[in-house]
Amino acid sequence: MDTRALPVENGFRLRGGQVTRTEAFVDAAFAFTLTLLVISVDRVPSTIQELLDALKGVPAFAACFAQLGLFWHGHSRWSRRYGLDDGRSTLLSLLLVFLVMVYVYPLKLLFGTFFAWITGGWIPSPLERLSGYDDIRIMFIVYGLAFATLSLCLAALYSHALRQRAVLDLDLEETAQTAAEVAVLRWAALVGALSLLTALAMPAVPPYWLAGLPGLVYFLMNLSYWVGKRAAGRARRRYGAGSS
Repeated sequence: MDTRALPVENGFRLRGGQVTRTEAFVDAAFAFTLTLLVISVDRVPSTIQELLDALKGVPAFAACFAQLGLFWHGHSRWSRRYGLDDGRSTLLSLLLVFLVMVYVYPLKLLFGTFFAWITGGWIPSPLERLSGYDDIRIMFIVYGLAFATLSLCLAALYSHALRQRAVLDLDLEETAQTAAEVAVLRWAALVGALSLLTALAMPAVPPYWLAGLPGLVYFLMNLSYWVGKRAAGRARRRYGAGSS
């Protein structure tokens, strides 16, 4: 692949200049999924009070939007950087779409319940009632599962690109950046799995100060920068030594 004339963004040559059918399908699927989040009322509000009640759902929608946008951006950047359109790339992209569509309503329910919980019911819960901490536990488990599996799917896409570095003519810095992406996404999957396991290990009636521990696990994502930096350094040493 002749990559000398390709446009460059943040030190990375963009090999995905043409939008593939798979990329277009993924974009359309994410857009459709977002419309499923928007359609949340049976009819247009006819009074100010109904409008205010409907607007209380904005925080949950914003959280879901940001979460889905994060994974869409990850796939979009992967497509622009590598332009891969082989069987494995297509399969993993379709798996990402499948997971997003499976989790869209659970995520909306989870975030709606979460905001109702932290506001003491001022934001109405999509659930009729919470029977106890077991319902909160399920919320953390489902979110952890969704976060981990979506992260793993993106990690597999970047890992596939790393294995194709010779075909893609990745230089040393591009290889290091790709290795960093793989490491950060695997770290995200690990954090999601750790949150899930923490939720499973919580007592039936935890003390108030301990109830949100599975959510606090996600603060470990603050270590992503160091995880990526370390992975990039290892890649430079490994592939730099191999090319010298």
